[in-house]
Amino acid sequence: MTGSTAKGRLIGYARVSTDDQATDAQVDVLKAAGCAEIFREHLSGAKASRPELARALARVRRGDVLVVARLDRLARSLSHLLSVIAELDAKGAHFKSLADPIDTTTPQGRFAMQVLGAVAELERALIQERTKDGLRAAKRRGRVGGNPKLRAGDRDAIQQITDAKAQAYFERVNHTAEHWLPIVKEMRPQHRWQDIVRVLNAKRDRSNGAPLPLWSGERLKRAVKRFVAEGLADPTLLQPAGRKFSSERLVTLVAGVKRANPELTLAQIGAQLEAMYERTPRGGTRWAPSSVKSLLDRAEKLGLFGAETV
Repeated sequence: MTGSTAKGRLIGYARVSTDDQATDAQVDVLKAAGCAEIFREHLSGAKASRPELARALARVRRGDVLVVARLDRLARSLSHLLSVIAELDAKGAHFKSLADPIDTTTPQGRFAMQVLGAVAELERALIQERTKDGLRAAKRRGRVGGNPKLRAGDRDAIQQITDAKAQAYFERVNHTAEHWLPIVKEMRPQHRWQDIVRVLNAKRDRSNGAPLPLWSGERLKRAVKRFVAEGLADPTLLQPAGRKFSSERLVTLVAGVKRANPELTLAQIGAQLEAMYERTPRGGTRWAPSSVKSLLDRAEKLGLFGAETV
């Protein structure tokens, strides 16, 4: 069996709780299932932040399948399991647990997930109702709500909240990373953050309702910093663009616009460059389709489109 399905790859994730334990048994099972790439984690399942799981999810692309030996190796709770599967689904990817009847590439597996989702929704509703009842009862007795450790300034409790918020932020930006991170990698550090924001937001405006984020320069820079911190992006992306740009700046800028919106015509790319107040190679303010085509041809010769064609 090979390490891919008809549509994509099988990517494995193995986890044990401590450094003293070994992931070998899980890895053997995952390799036997066809996983050519496996991420290993030595961390308690109760931890909100798991770097190797984040890397595995970032690695997954459309059509791929994230595979685990058992469900408890992935999720710390039902809500966490559903969150991970929702993230995979948003990418057009799938999930499979080898020891459980969960395989979202099959109708039976998708039905099982629907049942689990309904159970989780009922569980949340019951918890919310019990919480409200408890708060009302406490209020009648004159008790103050909230976390006593936070009120007391407990550093560990504050750090746990900070870590949880940071992980939640990473999961949000990781949902759409395949749409914006390749463009950032292509354009930085030759281009200013605001240049890239214009390209990405133009892609969002043409996404036909796809849930892509609306970027600002600071927000984009913060997202890239987090990916660099996780080891998922090169630190050179954060280098200053400088006041002077290279002679190839316009080439990479036009390539970025085209990659963000492959369906754009030459005239539409020119209109977008004018809206960005970009000067033509000769210093003009009006972009002719021929000028755009010349830059796209240069970009293709430089290999800026990879295996794709203009």
